[in-house]
Amino acid sequence: MANYAKVVDNIVTKIIVAEASFFNTFVDDNPGIWIESSSAATGYTHDAARSAFVPPKPYVSWTLDESTNDWQPPTAYPDDSKVYRWNEDTTNWVEVV
Repeated sequence: MANYAKVVDNIVTKIIVAEASFFNTFVDDNPGIWIESSSAATGYTHDAARSAFVPPKPYVSWTLDESTNDWQPPTAYPDDSKVYRWNEDTTNWVEVV
């Protein structure tokens, strides 16, 4: 069995687990295409040119690392064992106290 993502207008709208042969008889009258993927989730965008599924952008200031399909903050997460949250207004990490 494998995971299949239903993609409508480049957005994943549904995930199902099925055998590939399921699609030989499956009738789906709704628009969209089914794509096998182990990395897709509902709400992700399908980038057909790169055959990639990209999660929703968490903040306006973050940029996509196309090699990993992960969003990156403009400031790296501190490496000091403390817990931080992102502050979009300052585009920086704020320690959670």
